[in-house]
Amino acid sequence: MSFSVEDLRKELPNGKMAEFQEVMRQQLEISMHRELEKLLSTATGTEAEVSKKDFAGFKELFHRFLQAKGPSVDWAKIHRPPEDSIQPYDRIKSRGLPDSVADSLNRLVVVKLNGGLGTSMGCKGPKSLISVRNENTFLDLTVQQIEHLNKTYNTDVPLVLMNSFNTDEDTKKILQKYTHHRVKIHTFNQSRYPRVNKESLLPVATDLGMTGENGDVWYPPGHGDIYASFYNSGLLAQLIAEGKEYMFMSNIDNLGATVDLNILNHLMNQPNGKRCEFVMEVTDKTRADVKGGTLIQYEGKLRLLEIAQVPKAHVDEFKSVTKFKIFNTNNLWISLPAIMRLQEQSSMELEIIVNPKTIDGGVNVLQLETAVGAAIKSFDHALGINVPRSRFLPVKTTSDLLLVMSNLYSLEAGSLTMSKKREFPTTPHVKLGSSFTKVQEYLTRFESIPDMLELDHLTVSGDVTFGKQVSLKGTVIIIANHGDRIDIPAGAMLENKIVSGNLRILDH
Repeated sequence: MSFSVEDLRKELPNGKMAEFQEVMRQQLEISMHRELEKLLSTATGTEAEVSKKDFAGFKELFHRFLQAKGPSVDWAKIHRPPEDSIQPYDRIKSRGLPDSVADSLNRLVVVKLNGGLGTSMGCKGPKSLISVRNENTFLDLTVQQIEHLNKTYNTDVPLVLMNSFNTDEDTKKILQKYTHHRVKIHTFNQSRYPRVNKESLLPVATDLGMTGENGDVWYPPGHGDIYASFYNSGLLAQLIAEGKEYMFMSNIDNLGATVDLNILNHLMNQPNGKRCEFVMEVTDKTRADVKGGTLIQYEGKLRLLEIAQVPKAHVDEFKSVTKFKIFNTNNLWISLPAIMRLQEQSSMELEIIVNPKTIDGGVNVLQLETAVGAAIKSFDHALGINVPRSRFLPVKTTSDLLLVMSNLYSLEAGSLTMSKKREFPTTPHVKLGSSFTKVQEYLTRFESIPDMLELDHLTVSGDVTFGKQVSLKGTVIIIANHGDRIDIPAGAMLENKIVSGNLRILDH
């Protein structure tokens, strides 16, 4: 007899049906354990030990997935967080800094999530190795930022990279270039979980290999895995033994996520004496951020609500900028001893995100993932801090890349700061069409990056190229029709213009 996930989710009042569903769950779990044992039998030595730890985490996640019934939140129980649970950044900053911040910095670890590939931007290998500014990669800029801190304050802030099986090998090769930089760099790998066939709810993999037919049957299970994999690697215990107390964690592609001394000081010197174990940096939501997770009060605890957890009937309400005014930047400050405590107690239960995919051969699979911010409810005295938008500068697309390569930002010691010549604190809205999606093609379309200091909005669609020293101001829309090509000439200044297929330039 085969069952599907839909069979388990049916809400049927019949007591016998409930019993039957429980039997189904047990059978599926037994079958899953059997298949995982078969996979483990194909491993040897160290690989077997690592996979055993990974599979222990996966079994627990799979068990909870089978038990889940419907959405993980009851909409009626959702409340706005209390006023004091989300502090404005200016209030944190107004406390000022002590004479020496070196002591606090020496108790800090910077952790970057480095598991992603650059495939969405047409690049091979780790995303962190894409050049984003003056030939510097995301990783180069991160190392420069921390080295600058260590030199300025005579401290020892280490960098920790959480790699995935996709990025580990290439990242380790490149780390050799930083040998003489004043930054200790550690790495650990997040878990490797098996993708599950949507119909049978069993692993697609036939052995632990990563090549050939097994190339895409494994996945890294989201950044919520950081707690278990950091703990399992032994690195967490090592850093605590070295006197480290907090980690500042962010996505490596968020160029705004630098170490903020005001937030660090607030953590190390709590005004009320209560030790805050978890800080989530949030920022004001705009219409571009409607899918981002937000903070809510739920059953007396601060909690992260992701769009995947929202019942369909309430998705529009979730996306509202008026009801949910802030979103999670994924810049987090977390107590290392608290992570150790929660891991040892196995008391961190993160909501499961079910991510459906289709792999080679048209097989529909499920990935069971978790989000790092979902752990906020497990920590004591958790806090949100509403930070300036400048601390959220992710580069997910070439449209984002154009912004950070432009004269909107200046680069100093690995940190990007908005140019003082820009009159508005917000960045322009940039939307580049499919001809610009891949980094290599994008680069060939700009002889030089345009002047964008006075730009509000840019839309480009079709076969368009830009000559040197082009200046864009106000709202500029450039649309080359299919089969047409538009070359913006060198030195052109477009202000509130629409440029269409035959290079007619119209006032906007």
